[in-house]
Amino acid sequence: MGRLGMRSGRKATQKKPDMPVLSEVLTTDATTPLIPEASTGARRRVKEDRPHYVPNDWDESLPYGGKVYLARRKLPDSWFCILIQVLAVCAGMGLVYYAWYHTDHMHFHLVKAYAHMGHSDAQATMGHKLLNGHGVEKNRTAAMEWFYKAAEQGHPQASYNLAIGHLKGHKTNLQPGDAHQLIKIAAEEGVPEAIEVLEKVCSRGNCEE
Repeated sequence: MGRLGMRSGRKATQKKPDMPVLSEVLTTDATTPLIPEASTGARRRVKEDRPHYVPNDWDESLPYGGKVYLARRKLPDSWFCILIQVLAVCAGMGLVYYAWYHTDHMHFHLVKAYAHMGHSDAQATMGHKLLNGHGVEKNRTAAMEWFYKAAEQGHPQASYNLAIGHLKGHKTNLQPGDAHQLIKIAAEEGVPEAIEVLEKVCSRGNCEE
């Protein structure tokens, strides 16, 4: 009992100094942080002070800062696209061959397209080509028809050619006296052949048929 009492007495004497410390901890404000704020601010400053990587070629005035992105690899064309390209090349080569070796025929069809649109110059040119067989077989009846269409629009050369064709006996839709009137119109427009025919032929009354 004496030894146990001595041991217990020693333990009691050792715990007495800790009581004021425990009471001081319990009496402190509960809102006081256990870790000082200075330490948290130091940690934040350490993170903020770390160097950030900034490219040397970065330019704020350019889109995406001036970065250059590599182009994507182009997909190969399909067989249909390749076929269209081959056909286009062949058509172009055929058109060049046709224009080089058949110039008159190609020009005839181009002029014919404009003539159908109502251009008087193209209609008069069609009459010349059909009358002389340039790019097409000769067809005097068709030539007179085109001259007639151009003459209706006041074309002077077509008017003269239509009148001379009528006087030579070609089939036209002119009435008696129309040839003289057409030659007179062409002469007033300054066609030299019409002036000569008006003075030498029509003055004698040979243009009234």
